[in-house]
Amino acid sequence: MQQKKSAILLVNLGTPDRPDEEAIRRYLKQFLSDPRVVKLPRWFWLSILNLIILPTRPAKLVEKYQLIWGTKDGPIRNITQALARRLQTLLPDKKVICAMTYGKPSIAGALDELIECQNIMVVPLFPQYASTTTGAVQDELNRALLEREPTWQVDLLNNYHSDPGYIDSLASSIGESMAFRERSPKVVFSFHGLPKIQAERGDPYALQCQTTASLVAATLNLPSDRWLVTYQSRFGPFTWLKPYTASVMKDLPGQGVKDVLVVCPGFAVDCLETIEEIKVLNRRLFLAAGGEFFQYVKALNASWAHAKLLADLITRRNSSGSSD
Repeated sequence: MQQKKSAILLVNLGTPDRPDEEAIRRYLKQFLSDPRVVKLPRWFWLSILNLIILPTRPAKLVEKYQLIWGTKDGPIRNITQALARRLQTLLPDKKVICAMTYGKPSIAGALDELIECQNIMVVPLFPQYASTTTGAVQDELNRALLEREPTWQVDLLNNYHSDPGYIDSLASSIGESMAFRERSPKVVFSFHGLPKIQAERGDPYALQCQTTASLVAATLNLPSDRWLVTYQSRFGPFTWLKPYTASVMKDLPGQGVKDVLVVCPGFAVDCLETIEEIKVLNRRLFLAAGGEFFQYVKALNASWAHAKLLADLITRRNSSGSSD
């Protein structure tokens, strides 16, 4: 069998190996030790992490991870691998594999699988650039490359927040929802949060989130009072990008909004933050506050539409040789 000369490496955030306290603690230690993720003085933050968070937080997350865990694996790894398999069928001349920034399979291990390839395109599955996500992928990739004295030509896709195929796929996923077709819900675009100070220091994430939501809303012909952008998944005592999704869910019924449809465009595949935090927790908050209809539009996941938009992105990138 002829060796493929080009490869695609899909990279997602990561997940614990198992939904138990030990595996969750190991994953959190790697994730939260990254200075890209928490930008505090190292001596201060690592003391908090090792003395307070790691001894207590994993036990609180066990039930949440068990809720979302599949029969064999967690959704991030399971769905990302399925997406890679579909992308492989669309790009048969390339070798397509996946890796995680934190946990397994690692970026370093993935590069070892691609040792015979000449060209590697790295595709972080974060449509909107943030230093905490795509930036962290770049850091880990650079470390792994330095250790291997590579001869590869490596290209990293920085973001695809306004790509027409991505926007159309998101709009289609919303438009195909029965709740959207049969009613007129308020569409809430919930993105993962980011500490406000990072946005103030020039991180383009918030602007790219707003651009994505605006383009999808325009594609769906949504008037300005039918949609809004919120931010979820914050932690710690810091101020994050606002408005917070949970606060909005509590407030909307009191403003006369009893029907919402929530989509999370920043999550390429469903995970703890969408399945448990949005579908369970935020639904509960909205209904408890007097809301009547709550619908979550699942992520693009391993759909053919998702695979095709990535294949098109990659093909156009290879043809133009340009960077985003």
